[in-house]
Amino acid sequence: MAEHEEEDLKMALRMSMQQHNPPEPKRSKSRDDSCGSEETLEESTEMKNRRMQRELMAAAAEKRMTAAKSVAATVAVPKSAESFKEVKNSGSGTEGKGKSVNFETGKEKSGNPGAELSAPEAHQLFSMIFGKEVSKNVLAQWSNQGIRFSPDSETSMGLVQHEGGPCGVLAAIQAFVFKYLLFCLEESGNVAPNMSTNFGVIVSNIESMGADIFSSISEDHKSRALVRSMNEILFLCGNNKTAVIASMDVLDGHTEGSIYELKDEVIVKVLESVSVESGFDLQKVLRVSTFTSKASALHKLKAMLPVFRSRMGALLFLISALLSRGLDNVQADRDDPSLPLVTAPFGHASQEIVNLLLSGSAVANVFDGKMDLGGGMFVKGISTTVEVGFLTLLESLNYCKVGHHLKCPRWPIWVVGSESHYTVLFALDTKVQEENQLESRAAQIRRAFDAQDQSGGGGFISVEGFHQVLKETSLDLPSEKLEHLCSTGFIVWSEFWQVLLDLDKSLGGLKDSTGLLGKKVFYLYHFNGIAKSIANASQATSGREIPIQRPRLTKLRVSVPPRWTPEEFMADVSVPSGSGKNESDGKETSVEETKPEPAQHAPLVDCIRTRWPRATCNWEGDAPSIV
Repeated sequence: MAEHEEEDLKMALRMSMQQHNPPEPKRSKSRDDSCGSEETLEESTEMKNRRMQRELMAAAAEKRMTAAKSVAATVAVPKSAESFKEVKNSGSGTEGKGKSVNFETGKEKSGNPGAELSAPEAHQLFSMIFGKEVSKNVLAQWSNQGIRFSPDSETSMGLVQHEGGPCGVLAAIQAFVFKYLLFCLEESGNVAPNMSTNFGVIVSNIESMGADIFSSISEDHKSRALVRSMNEILFLCGNNKTAVIASMDVLDGHTEGSIYELKDEVIVKVLESVSVESGFDLQKVLRVSTFTSKASALHKLKAMLPVFRSRMGALLFLISALLSRGLDNVQADRDDPSLPLVTAPFGHASQEIVNLLLSGSAVANVFDGKMDLGGGMFVKGISTTVEVGFLTLLESLNYCKVGHHLKCPRWPIWVVGSESHYTVLFALDTKVQEENQLESRAAQIRRAFDAQDQSGGGGFISVEGFHQVLKETSLDLPSEKLEHLCSTGFIVWSEFWQVLLDLDKSLGGLKDSTGLLGKKVFYLYHFNGIAKSIANASQATSGREIPIQRPRLTKLRVSVPPRWTPEEFMADVSVPSGSGKNESDGKETSVEETKPEPAQHAPLVDCIRTRWPRATCNWEGDAPSIV
């Protein structure tokens, strides 16, 4: 009905412009003949009346159309993600497409900005993100961060961060971008013949630092990886059924073509006057579109890249993810829905935001499954395997315990959390996560133990739970060992682990007489997207050297001793060359064992040790920073 009314109004506008044909042009007359002529004055008066009538009718038609548009925009939008409806052109049947009229030119333009949120939902969304009281500094951080690749050649594959706060959003997207750049080949197949098909665009024999690794990646390839990453995350939030993409109505009406064909510089100009400081501001500018087709959403995201590159890009993507999940579902995921997702006072992204983007659920915890607090109360963790994982410095400080789902993702890529920042750690070879027989056995026992741990990662379980672990893992402990472990009424993991190290494999233990099995040496790369001054990297300006501000990419050599031979590790027994190689000779995980270099330490090493216990690391240049 509304569509027919709009068509009638458009027709009224066109008819009002064409109702009267313009008068026939008159032949030129001499000044003397024309002056004082009653016929000429009469014709002139008629022309003026006709022109005035046309202008009045056009103004009235335009006023009716504007009023109709305003009424339609005030229709409330339901809260569930599936209920967002796109404005579609009559009979088009194409998802996410539509046409509107530029009132300045009277021309049709493609690219429908989407539906408007209701006032209650806009306020709920704003309050959910920022809370009831938010500082201007925090709003500025989240309103001035685009999703852009670094212009620096050595870190051009990474998203650059200029503002504190949205790093959790950028790091999660970055992790998926690495997945598509490193491991997921495109149908175009533009990979050089000497490149391994297991590593995307990465050559199999890699010895150099970041600039050499990623220099072959084109801007178009990076953009496609970014779009595919954003699309996957949004559908992950929407249970792989729907994705909601948020845009801004303020961009409408500034071009005769598609509103998403705007150049970056034009968008910058348009957004100069935009300020989002309340739910009311959000309702005025925000428009949302819902997609059930991944191909249609991918096309929309590709067209919207200039919008996501703008200063509002990170915030728009966060809003898209929240709406894809559904605001009610987000609140149901959380342990404490009264707290804002952006934490005060510094505006950092909460763990709930990071978990939403990595797993599709806005849970606050990083352990696997649920934890029973008693009395029918539960707190939620990660319930399923993930594509890219998460490690945190807080685990090394015993504040939490990251579960197997996040610690062992499908791809060797992890978002790394510190107290105030998120970065990304990744490997170029999936074999860094492969386990030999003893490692698999150790991981199996630890998962069974953690499943009985109701202390929130404290590392101890009840005697009843311990007997369940022994049953599930087929462990046959000597009676004296069993009595000793159970004597205090609870079993501590560290004591249980020492018993396993001394228990023969025939009894289900992990004792290894050679002390060499499981030795690993491989490379990891760490990317910190926040622009910082780089030592030994400066540019000369007027005779002065100015440190270059850019993201950081650090290559780390990681050596992991066997976890079940602590005495061999502490004695620093040298391992024969090649004894720690995997089957894939020549790959980066098969690093030739040479004389051990002195181990270096940084907070990132503590994070790595939560995934590979007692690992030692080396790097060249500045220490990797996770802040």
